[in-house]
Amino acid sequence: MHCSLSRAGCSIAHPSVRSSSPCISSTSIFHRCLTMNLLHICAVLILASVLTQTNATPSQGEFILHNDIILSSTKEAKKLVDDAYFQTRTKLKTRSKRETATFQDVMAFFKQPVGTTRNVIRSADYLDVTLQLITENLKTTQPGPFNVSDVLTEEQKQIISQLTGCAYQYLPKVCDPSPYRSITGECNNRKKPILGASNTGYKHLLNPEYEDGISLPRGWTKSRPINGFSLPLARDVSNEVVKFHTESLTLDEGRSLMFMQWGQWLDHDTDLAPDTPVRSTFFEGIDCEKSCVQAHPCFPLMIPPNDHRYVNGSECIPMFRSAPVCSLVTPVRRQINAVTSYVDGSQVYGSDIKLATMLRNNTNTLGLLAINQQFTDNGFPFLPFNGNTEDECSRTNQSLGVPCFLAGDSRVTEQPGLTAFHTLFLREHNRIATELHKLDPSWSGEILYQETRKIIGSIQQKITYKDWLPMLLGSEMSKVLPRYKSYNEDEDPSISDVFSIAFRMGHTLIQPFIYRLADGYRPYNPEPKVPLHKTFFTTWRVVREGGIDPLLRGMIANKAKLNSQNKMMVDELRERLFQMINHTGLDLAALNIQRGRDHGLPGYNAWRRFCGLSAPRNVAELSTVLQNRMLAETLTKLYGTPENIDIWVGGVSELLVPRGKTGKLLSCLIGEQFRRTRDGDRYVSILSKKTTIQ
Repeated sequence: MHCSLSRAGCSIAHPSVRSSSPCISSTSIFHRCLTMNLLHICAVLILASVLTQTNATPSQGEFILHNDIILSSTKEAKKLVDDAYFQTRTKLKTRSKRETATFQDVMAFFKQPVGTTRNVIRSADYLDVTLQLITENLKTTQPGPFNVSDVLTEEQKQIISQLTGCAYQYLPKVCDPSPYRSITGECNNRKKPILGASNTGYKHLLNPEYEDGISLPRGWTKSRPINGFSLPLARDVSNEVVKFHTESLTLDEGRSLMFMQWGQWLDHDTDLAPDTPVRSTFFEGIDCEKSCVQAHPCFPLMIPPNDHRYVNGSECIPMFRSAPVCSLVTPVRRQINAVTSYVDGSQVYGSDIKLATMLRNNTNTLGLLAINQQFTDNGFPFLPFNGNTEDECSRTNQSLGVPCFLAGDSRVTEQPGLTAFHTLFLREHNRIATELHKLDPSWSGEILYQETRKIIGSIQQKITYKDWLPMLLGSEMSKVLPRYKSYNEDEDPSISDVFSIAFRMGHTLIQPFIYRLADGYRPYNPEPKVPLHKTFFTTWRVVREGGIDPLLRGMIANKAKLNSQNKMMVDELRERLFQMINHTGLDLAALNIQRGRDHGLPGYNAWRRFCGLSAPRNVAELSTVLQNRMLAETLTKLYGTPENIDIWVGGVSELLVPRGKTGKLLSCLIGEQFRRTRDGDRYVSILSKKTTIQ
């Protein structure tokens, strides 16, 4: 490529273009570069062009940022991020392979985003660190507080976006006329092809509330009050509101564990906010797993002094901030959703083209999914292994050494019930594809695969909308999720940030045991029930202990836990989540609360107002809403005001609606999401008239 620049203009020539044309502005350079796929080179050229313009004499009171600051800041940011990524990855690989590796070691390696997701997050980190460096640079010349976004010109923002790689993610999409969904979810909406696609940002229903208006979570600065009060520690809320003696849990007479498991299965089809890939701070190099210092991306759960965990200096539970996505409009932090937002079976097929290809049986043209080549389940196939024999699954029983399974979602082996669902749908895909081949042997492997994928997606939509959501939303169903009319291309189906937290209400339905039943629904010996914390990532329990049938029978025949105001979450999740020898378990309730703050979600009352519900101002009014004076007093004592109550704990504290398993607030937020997911999905029409979804 050749380009000559001057104040008067420039010309660009590419080897494939015989003649160059004058370039009046940097904007025209940008559009030309889009067609040539030479954004990175052109970014530097545009910057040079902008430099000639911004070197002009500024008007009185106008501040102009020198472009050499942009170049140097971007260069330094990319080095800082690349070094941190490399160091983290190298450290985790070493730790996960050593003989004395703890579960924390292998879990950290397991949660690393990979492939396209990792590249998208890296660009967002480049952008974020670049803006931080520019901000620090300008503090010497800019008196008082300022927003770096206001200092940059639109062209300078465009240049930074290109140099960091963010611009590549928003290139115009060319949608082919295929009758099938894309794996990534792109082009479902022809007007805005990225709506609902994987590796895009969560949708904000309300403006996020960050301390600095940009990225700092609520409660980040301990001395900074919110609505006149400091936020309580998330672990304190878990101890005071969520904790109960598991021995006294109440079972749900109207819902089996299958109901609970479908909720997790559905969540993994639509929602995944991966942790940031780095385990230490970009600037100071602080190790988030060894320090309780709060510095991005470390956002630890501090342990209150009266907590039983507050011993031997164990003052925090490590937590890492959710990974960001590039934001071209404003610098306000948005978290990335790594999977498609549609109910499309992406947890079976993947939300990434490379993964989807790996999951297929490429040895024939029958449209089948790949199966395990080492073990079978009484003649039926298991999922394939992920190819890494030294992973967290093999380490849960080193004598057996059974590795993790590979599926369309990375969380496939979190617990055996989820693995059973993945295995069931793998088998169903291959059964249907085989039947379709018998019906029409002329169909290619690609058609067989896509037609079967379409059917599997339809099955999941039907179960979700006709069978499951009515049981979840109860009497609020018709109000929050009106009957389906038609596809609306103006509807944004993207998963909302608040839904990603609100839908975690499913954690309150989980029993403290995994149940297994043999043929005839007799107890499976020698262990008919296993404590939940002893089943995380235990693929060997599936492969070596009877396959998936005992697990499915156990979920069918046993009741889900009933959520109630004094029995919210079992200690298997609150005290022993992912616990192994010599490792303190995580607290899922506290993590849910802290994650909501990480994502900048407004407080309880903001969401009540969004849903057209009353916003309690004091103990008396909160008591009326919750119909529970003691709980209202506890929450008000912790938060100072109902305005500050975190959305997750406020949502699961409400009484369940008639015939449902959520309170009014969560019914509203969950219904709103599934309405948009349905109405904004062009492929919902694949359902037959007899099974048209609610």
